[in-house]
Amino acid sequence: MAFDLLALVKDAKTIGITGHLNPDGDCIGSAFAMALFLEKAVPGAKVEVFLEKPEKAFDHIPYRDRLITDFPERDAFDVFIVCDTNYERISDSKKYFDAAKRTINIDHHISNAKGTGEYNYVIPEASACAEIITSLIPDTMLDATIAQLLYMGIAHDTGVFHFSNTSPQTMRTCARLLEYEFDFAKLLDDTFYTRTNLQNMMMGHALMHSRFYLDGRVIVASADLALMAELGTGRDETGGIVERLRVTEGVDCSVYFYEKTPGHFKGSLRSSTDAVNVAKVCEAFGGGGHARAAGCEYDGTIAEFEEKIIAEIAKQYS
Repeated sequence: MAFDLLALVKDAKTIGITGHLNPDGDCIGSAFAMALFLEKAVPGAKVEVFLEKPEKAFDHIPYRDRLITDFPERDAFDVFIVCDTNYERISDSKKYFDAAKRTINIDHHISNAKGTGEYNYVIPEASACAEIITSLIPDTMLDATIAQLLYMGIAHDTGVFHFSNTSPQTMRTCARLLEYEFDFAKLLDDTFYTRTNLQNMMMGHALMHSRFYLDGRVIVASADLALMAELGTGRDETGGIVERLRVTEGVDCSVYFYEKTPGHFKGSLRSSTDAVNVAKVCEAFGGGGHARAAGCEYDGTIAEFEEKIIAEIAKQYS
């Protein structure tokens, strides 16, 4: 698929970049790397990134201090780029997208296969949006800072090369990035593996209070606002729980959801089998993602959300 990013941005004076709600490692790494690359590729252009505030684990990565999280009113962008998602999931950045003179969508989610920009580059076979962006950057414009952000994005979206979306091309891409000799072990320790005591408390509660459905093939855990207030935790402490639930013996699919605001829940799903396409499950709730990893949101009660999620998963087995 021919796609010339530099041709689309070469005359731009202002470039905006965004990603999805609750930005994860791939979304953050892709957006930050894209910004640094375009500052090199389009000298004189003002490049800005707009995302919701990331989890604390990402506080010290490159470009974090330049991220804009309050979505101020501003003049229309010459080019506005959406990374790692579709239009529906860019929250308050929609106003920038709607007003922009040119829109570009770069993604790898099968649920967004056609893209939602004026110009689209969507590769569902790619492990991560960061893998796609790496392919768009010539060697002359790569450096250690951009490389580590892209490596972080790929590593996070592949579960550090554990998920089934890891391909030979993924590893070739990472080999190219590792040529820039950044401290990849520390990067992954800081952003992926390290857990605070509060995170461990949330993980422990989820494991101790998990529920099994469909003959033990599906495991579910959740947290409401009351529990998080009791533990002194929040969104930052929910990372990694759904993946830990997934590796429970006998489980095909894991579900973890938490209450973001009263009556509004964020759900994450993981699958270990082709029998359960969690992207399809999440599409029933207006979400999406990949066959093995997806997310969605829901307004209602914990009991309602859990019942409806299980019903949708059950359809996958029929």
